[in-house]
Amino acid sequence: MKAAVHVSVLLLAYAMHAGAAAADEPAVNRPLSLADARQIALENHPQIAAADYRALAAREVYTEARAGLMPQVNLYGSAVDAASANTRLMAGGLNNPSVFSRTAGGLTVNQLITDFGRTSNLAASSKLQAHAASYNATATREQVLLEVDQNYFGALQAQAVLNIARQTLDTRQLLLDRISALAANKLKSDLDVSFARVAMQQSRLLLQKSQSDADAALAFLSSTLGYSELQHFKLVDDARAPINDSSDISALIKSALQDRPDLASLRAARDAAQHLARAERDARFPTISLVAAAGGSPSHDVRLPDDYAAGSIQLSVPVFAGGLYRARENEAELRAKAAAESLRAVEDNIVRDVRVAWLNLNDARQRQRTTEQLRDYAGEAYELADARYRAGSSSIVELSQAQLELTSAQIADANARYDVLIQQSALTFQLGELSGADASAQRATAR
Repeated sequence: MKAAVHVSVLLLAYAMHAGAAAADEPAVNRPLSLADARQIALENHPQIAAADYRALAAREVYTEARAGLMPQVNLYGSAVDAASANTRLMAGGLNNPSVFSRTAGGLTVNQLITDFGRTSNLAASSKLQAHAASYNATATREQVLLEVDQNYFGALQAQAVLNIARQTLDTRQLLLDRISALAANKLKSDLDVSFARVAMQQSRLLLQKSQSDADAALAFLSSTLGYSELQHFKLVDDARAPINDSSDISALIKSALQDRPDLASLRAARDAAQHLARAERDARFPTISLVAAAGGSPSHDVRLPDDYAAGSIQLSVPVFAGGLYRARENEAELRAKAAAESLRAVEDNIVRDVRVAWLNLNDARQRQRTTEQLRDYAGEAYELADARYRAGSSSIVELSQAQLELTSAQIADANARYDVLIQQSALTFQLGELSGADASAQRATAR
């Protein structure tokens, strides 16, 4: 009986340990393509959500500004009990109205006839600010997608280097085993074994660093996709950035100046500042409004009528405000000029950035072609060095050097291959085309 209980306890402890170990294991790797990564980022990234909320808020500001052109209707109700039959307000103003006991209700309508363009310009400025916020949301998407592409290709790059490190470790382990066996039979020297061990430990260090870099790359990718925790993905290695083989840098610059959403945002902000300057100028003009009121009183003092109705046209002319209106107009005009200069500065920077991205892409492509040749030559040199060493016509030093050069060439080739994709994505971002149809839809919505 005691033995059975003891076995049951051991089985329970083993099951608990197995469950804890399973909980500590990383989640099953799920496949992730570049298109999937982009879609996840667009749905999860907090910067995109924040930009969308700001764009929606800016639309509400436009509605607020446009409300000044609409009729303003208020419903009033009053119940007054006067202290005497002839109550008057004796202080607090220049007028001296009578107060009568009554209960009454009515409507007041206030409609702006004209303020000579002030409210219209305020509404136009708010609408353009809403457009600017919408373009900013598109620009935020472009920036996030660029980070997704860079981190996705960076993760693929790190995993490619990790695979090279694993292959290198396996190759050098086989070489060490072979040399150790030959040395045990007095066919190779202990010096050869020592060199092989050094080479294997070097490959082990490379593997450890490559593993760390691959984990870090996945952490960056997970964060870019909007996850707070590390996600274990199995990246699909058929992802390719959009290809743009145009050799006409002038056409690329023209396209960027036309399509960049951040430029469109700055243009809308500049136009909004100009409309605001006009609105502040119009603040010195008269305002003409229509005011109407009507209502009834079911119970009231005998001296009051049962119903009332009145209407008027009111004219308000600003005469003196201590320089307030002029200062506001000057401030708005100066801010409009500053917005125009900021736009011009960004245009100059975009011309530079497109040119630099184009040069970087061309350089990356040239380096890829060079590293491909270097990898092939290093592979041939290693095969020759290995054959010579097997034949006993060369030393372990020559073979180790050939292994090192082959590994370096393979890593350089992997880095160059993904650098081309990263630089292509960077150029596409500079052209304002990274989000593709999504950006076009945003621009159409803004219009």
